Amino acid sequence: MSDLERAALPKRGLYFVFGALMLGLLLAALDGTIVATALPTIVGDLHGANHLSWVVVAYLLASTVSTPLWGKLGDLHGRKIYFQLAIILFLIGSMLCGLANSMIMLIIFRAIQGLGSGGLMVGSQAVIADIVPPRERGRYAGFFGAVFGAATVIGPLLGGFIVEYFSWRWIFFVNVPLGLVALAVTAAVLPAAGERRSHVIDYAGIITLTIAASALILFTSLGGTSFAWLSVPSISLLTVGLVMGVVFAVIERRSAEPILAPRLFRNRVFASGSAIGFVVGFAMFGAMTFLPLFFQDVRGASPTNSGLRLIPMMIGLFVASIVTGQLVSKGRRYRPFPIAGTAIMTVGLALLSTIGVSTSGLAMGLYMMVLGVGLGLVMQILVTAVQNAVDSSDIGAATAGANFFRSIGGSFGTAVFGAVYVNDLPHQLAAAFQGQPSAAAHLSPSSWTPTVLKHLPPAELARILHAIAATIQHIYRWATPIGVIAVLLSLTLPEVKLRTSLHHVSEEIPLSNVDPLA
Repeated sequence: MSDLERAALPKRGLYFVFGALMLGLLLAALDGTIVATALPTIVGDLHGANHLSWVVVAYLLASTVSTPLWGKLGDLHGRKIYFQLAIILFLIGSMLCGLANSMIMLIIFRAIQGLGSGGLMVGSQAVIADIVPPRERGRYAGFFGAVFGAATVIGPLLGGFIVEYFSWRWIFFVNVPLGLVALAVTAAVLPAAGERRSHVIDYAGIITLTIAASALILFTSLGGTSFAWLSVPSISLLTVGLVMGVVFAVIERRSAEPILAPRLFRNRVFASGSAIGFVVGFAMFGAMTFLPLFFQDVRGASPTNSGLRLIPMMIGLFVASIVTGQLVSKGRRYRPFPIAGTAIMTVGLALLSTIGVSTSGLAMGLYMMVLGVGLGLVMQILVTAVQNAVDSSDIGAATAGANFFRSIGGSFGTAVFGAVYVNDLPHQLAAAFQGQPSAAAHLSPSSWTPTVLKHLPPAELARILHAIAATIQHIYRWATPIGVIAVLLSLTLPEVKLRTSLHHVSEEIPLSNVDPLA
């Protein structure tokens, strides 16, 4: 996109583009979470319980591994064409998912949907970086962060509602009219790319990164569930992921136009922001996975009701993201927000480590709101900081890299905390029953639902609920030190003065001259 095209975009046109970008980001973020509450119904309809996890993994895998590619292609050829291609891919995948008549077909179509999702995630953030200077970008980034965080809460709620009152297929069909609106608005308002130049495509880097990320995501997503952590498949996936990661690093050092340039990692803001994003993603996605489980199993809430109970966290995240963006756009330094955000997030995780069967709804709401505020202060401001610190030719790759490491962290966090749950629950149950026989002894914990649990004898049910609650407490105790690591990493984030133009990287402010509370 040329300077003249950037300058030619009127304020009204910017609002239209921003609305379309937010809609695209919402669609991509929602479809990462909306399917979870519909999976039991989908499995019952398509008869494929043995492929259950792949419905989620296929989307996560395709979305994560494609983000660096979308970012780099946007840098090389302009955002508009690739953002629109991402919308089209997402819509095609959504339509096919809604029409799927087998689990294998659904998994393949979810991968197509995930490819489009990766482009929507990166494109929405990179387009704003192309047309809005970093100093003004804070107010827009705040809304992006709010939308992304809200989607993690709204997704399970909306999925439960659609399944309960309509058909699971409408989880995918509902994307079509919204996506068409986003496509039409961006086609009409978004400026086209600037002058095209010939480029060398880093095919070797694309292939090795895809293999490395795929292997690591499959290792974390399927290990401990589809096969044991120390089994041959698990060890093979981990080995392939690590080896191909090293090969990718070697290739990128020699590539003329690397997909994820090594120079980005020499940028202190990018390196620090990516590390913080990885750890925050690890704690956030891993911890949030178990809140719906707590509400449904321990509190006996329906899928829809469990989504409603997450609203306090959504409110905290939404308000904190918007306020942070507004303050940064008015001249406040961005560095204090990740520091405060990771600290508040850690407090929220510590508070959630105390929840039990008798914890009041008011206390739960307060704890979740604290966690939401912490996440809102840190999530999107990191992307703004990274975009501000790199050259305009690297904005897409840097944005994609920040999202990539957060997604990888989320995948690892979900897997690790899932392993903690699976391994700790039997010990908690054994301690609860102390060798006494149980009517639920023949049931696997993975088959427990609120309906199944309600049919158990009251005394036995009470012991099981206490065991589940104690296990979830244990998970948040593990998550709390991860939050502390995020706080320590946030202290390494340099303060680079936000630019008021779309070019020229600003000079870094020495950390010794930065008041962390300023």
